[in-house]
Amino acid sequence: MTDSHWMLRALDLARSVLGTTSPNPSVGAVIVRDGQFVAEGCTQPVGQAHAEVVAIQAAQEMKRSLDGCTMYVTLEPCCHQGLTAPCTRSILDAGISRVVIGTVDPYISVRGGGIRKLREHGVQVDVGLEQEQCLRMIRGFHRACLHGLPEVTCKAAISLDGRISTAAGQSQWITGTEARKFGHQLRAMHDAILVGIGTVLEDNPKLTCRVPGGKDPVPVVLDTHLRIPADSALLHGNQRAIIICGEDAAERSLNAEIVRLPVENDRVPLVLALGTLVDRNIHRVLVEGGGVVHRSMVETRLVDTLALFVASTVIPGGRPWLAGSDLEDLNDAPRFGPPVIRQLGNDVLLQYELVHQHPMTAVEEE
Repeated sequence: MTDSHWMLRALDLARSVLGTTSPNPSVGAVIVRDGQFVAEGCTQPVGQAHAEVVAIQAAQEMKRSLDGCTMYVTLEPCCHQGLTAPCTRSILDAGISRVVIGTVDPYISVRGGGIRKLREHGVQVDVGLEQEQCLRMIRGFHRACLHGLPEVTCKAAISLDGRISTAAGQSQWITGTEARKFGHQLRAMHDAILVGIGTVLEDNPKLTCRVPGGKDPVPVVLDTHLRIPADSALLHGNQRAIIICGEDAAERSLNAEIVRLPVENDRVPLVLALGTLVDRNIHRVLVEGGGVVHRSMVETRLVDTLALFVASTVIPGGRPWLAGSDLEDLNDAPRFGPPVIRQLGNDVLLQYELVHQHPMTAVEEE
């Protein structure tokens, strides 16, 4: 088996725990000896073991020696004492002789320090294998560390003519069972779901993931004037909701964390709203509408990915998924990369990534 084979397996492990590890990034690790699998692990919920330690412990429980083994890990092992001990210490104590790393950790307390620590103790360290995929896996963590913003995915169920509901507001259900099931899996992979107050007033959504064993994301509502009804379903779920309103909104007692921010043009700026989520260790945000919120995210280039569930139907005269726009010059239109296409029953999921003016790049070793 090649190095890439084992790193791709580590990426699969990291992907399996997306949405469960924040504020830590989701990481996968695989240990190999002479091309043969020894053990593997992935990041556990915050305060518990990191991927490298989980893999080492799994090998030790099976009484497998790690002397001379190679570890493949999607992100640089940490070298500092946080809620858990440094992973570099566990690697050195285990006797692992080679570590293959997907990408450097962007966190200021690590950022190349784990690589230096291992090399100083005679471990062969190779960096950059499947780097693009490994960077994408930690995009939310990367954005938070370097830019103070989360990774944002805009999700919408739309008709073939780009509508999210009838003119009267009826939207259940545009897509079929398979698409809705996958949509809930997307929810489980994110730290928070963000909607505008219009969606809450019209649909009264719960914003839960409804995946067996899945963790509900934190509900977030953009509500400049703090109009949310106290009996809204999302205020009474498993996760305490965050309501982002203007600093001058009326005082109210709600079963939620109320965050007050400055207002511009009668709205809380999206950059401020997203930044305050990072302050609360929320790194992956799924935006589910409505049309005004989606449009604003796209126009301001704050979205990373579009996830469009396209149903095999048309809704003449319905409401568009991007509500209103004053774009005049096509050269100013946001551009997205090639789609990843998945068929879900009679529906299709199209996933596009925004072509950022300043694309995410690897962090240099310091």
